[in-house]
Amino acid sequence: MTLYGADALRDELQLLKTVKRPKIVADIATAREHGDLKENAEYHAAREQQSFCEGRIQEIEGKLGNAQIIDIAKISNTGKVIFGVTVKLLNIDTEEEVSYKIVGDDEADIKQNRISVNSPIARGLIGKMVDSEIEITTPGGSVEYEIISVEH
Repeated sequence: MTLYGADALRDELQLLKTVKRPKIVADIATAREHGDLKENAEYHAAREQQSFCEGRIQEIEGKLGNAQIIDIAKISNTGKVIFGVTVKLLNIDTEEEVSYKIVGDDEADIKQNRISVNSPIARGLIGKMVDSEIEITTPGGSVEYEIISVEH
């Protein structure tokens, strides 16, 4: 996991514990005051939110507890594609440039050009050097790229 991804999870965990959890507890207390719990939709909805919130807290704590956090800024740039770098690629067929940051599975977001280290593109890039031409087999077919730059 990158340092950015770990910080994002810590922020979410802090929000869940300090804002959402107390609000859900207050919602449950308010719903209890309305009487019969068997037919109280507000109460059941609040309990469901509480269950989701507690599950997410446990999930984040587990991920952070087991994560190996890598600060890419502390690694010297050798031009080699490794976890955490931003890679600028040139599609040889279309002459289109694209840039991807290689991140952990939880951080991946293709809309922000962050791809999982386990994606076909990242797997094809890991270990390659700047100016290398590579062929990557994607679900859409085979694509040839040239690595233009590797940034930390």
